[in-house]
Amino acid sequence: MDPHLLRTYVTVARLASFSEAARELGYTQSAVSQHIASLEQDLGAALLTRRPVTPTTAGERLLEHAGPLLLRLDAARADVVRIASAPPHGLTLAATPTALGPAALAALPPAGVTLRVLGRDDVPAAVAEGAADLGLVDGLAAPSDPLRLPDVAPLTTSGVGEEPVAVLLPASHPLARRGGLRLGDLADARWLDAPDAALPLAQLRAAGGGHGFRPALRYDGADVRVLTALAAAGHGLTLLPRSAAAGVPGTVAVPVVEPRVVQRVELVYAGVPSGAARTLVEALSTRA
Repeated sequence: MDPHLLRTYVTVARLASFSEAARELGYTQSAVSQHIASLEQDLGAALLTRRPVTPTTAGERLLEHAGPLLLRLDAARADVVRIASAPPHGLTLAATPTALGPAALAALPPAGVTLRVLGRDDVPAAVAEGAADLGLVDGLAAPSDPLRLPDVAPLTTSGVGEEPVAVLLPASHPLARRGGLRLGDLADARWLDAPDAALPLAQLRAAGGGHGFRPALRYDGADVRVLTALAAAGHGLTLLPRSAAAGVPGTVAVPVVEPRVVQRVELVYAGVPSGAARTLVEALSTRA
């Protein structure tokens, strides 16, 4: 299966248009049509209906495979380039918002850093593709348990910190005076669904018994300040590392006492870090 044809197919399916895909890819519309026809001939299956342009059942199944396949190809290219190229003078760090705690921020080099704040699944992908030298990703886990990260490429991961978590409540909330909370008792509460800015609801659901934790409002951004403002205004509860939840005006951060879970931060990198990347890896590993 030709990866160039596969990229064309993914683009057409995403944009639902042959002409828009041609414009984005820099091809003529007839070339895009030829790519799709060649791929369909190779696989012996129709992949797209033409009017409207939508994936067939076989096309939907191909899309499930296409993303990981293309990402793995990009990761292989980046890995080879990384080995063959001279080490960069600067450092590009991809991180989830709540992985950038006090320890991580203090360990950053004084100059030459480009910081990219991304979603949890996007951080390993950025490192695999060579868009970032290092990644910092966090999630909810039992103490000392590793995170379950997407399998996008042969990456090295290491834990560099764990922190208690707290539920952020409006100061007027009936549970705000509690000394601790059990996640199971909050399964039916109103929650904020903020997969990139907070600890994800899916992880809360798993830790709290596998049910409940329905979102009252979804926030698709990565700004923790917006998330905490939404919590303070009563739009829903959210779970954050203790350092991010403490001291937010109009709210109370109540520790989670059951189950015993923490926010775990892991460092993600490919190959053997050098230069500024190596210095940061060593600094974070010393602080862990």
